[in-house]
Amino acid sequence: MLDFWFEFASSYSYVAAMRVEQECAASGIEARWKPFLLGPLFAEQLGIRDSPFNVNSVRGRYMWRDVERLCEKYALDWRKPSVFPRHSVLAARVACALSGEERERQAVREIFRANFALDEDISDPRVIAAALARAGVAAEPVLARASSPEVKQQLRANTDEARALGIFGAPDFVVGGELFFGQDRLPDAIAWATRR
Repeated sequence: MLDFWFEFASSYSYVAAMRVEQECAASGIEARWKPFLLGPLFAEQLGIRDSPFNVNSVRGRYMWRDVERLCEKYALDWRKPSVFPRHSVLAARVACALSGEERERQAVREIFRANFALDEDISDPRVIAAALARAGVAAEPVLARASSPEVKQQLRANTDEARALGIFGAPDFVVGGELFFGQDRLPDAIAWATRR
């Protein structure tokens, strides 16, 4: 089992979300998808309420070019978001509401595509509804469930668990308590999982 920790506002999480299912399946590894929020962790760990890529412009310039290259490498649709980072609470709640459902992963990928391929505002319920529709998911019941106290608590619990695991960015892969940070560590996480 490999846990895939992702944040919808994270450009590198987008790249990982488009790769993880296929690459895990090819190795016979089951992946469990874990949405969480980076904002609270950045506030606690770094004392910032923004992306480190905005706080440090040199790092930010590199990241945008790097993601552009990665999207070309993996043949992923890409459009640099006009707003970064976008508010991801609604998207993360929707992912929690879909946890374990048949079309969960397709829906998550479509929400990522809305942000990083279509440059749409994923804090807008209409954008989320359209992404869910593309994934073949009825939007209205999912959006209703996403606003329930149970789902809100699940997202808080996921973020607390991420904190406890020592997560400091996204995406992450966790195998048996072992943390692998960054989309480029996916092969290492899979290799670790196949050895266990």
